Amino acid sequence: MTELTQDVELGPVGQEIVYENDRVRVWHIRLEPGERQPLHRHDHPYLVIAVQGAKNVVQTIDGTRIDADEPTGGVVYRDPGAVHMLTNVGDTTYLARLVELK
Repeated sequence: MTELTQDVELGPVGQEIVYENDRVRVWHIRLEPGERQPLHRHDHPYLVIAVQGAKNVVQTIDGTRIDADEPTGGVVYRDPGAVHMLTNVGDTTYLARLVELK
């Protein structure tokens, strides 16, 4: 844990684990327009599959802001480690499956 995160309580990666075995963990994520996930960290590499896309913003714990437009059906791969939160800044509901690779 870095100095920035040692006193911060981190939230879960998503709202619900919908599948898990010894190789993967699959999270359900739903964000209404204006809704934000709590600050969290990914301990494993992961894929994000946008079931219903939205205009999102990732903000890291150090203040970096990253535009993350995720179109419906889009898939992105991300490395683990960054502590961040995700905010739906668009006007559509965001639905995704996040697949952690163990």
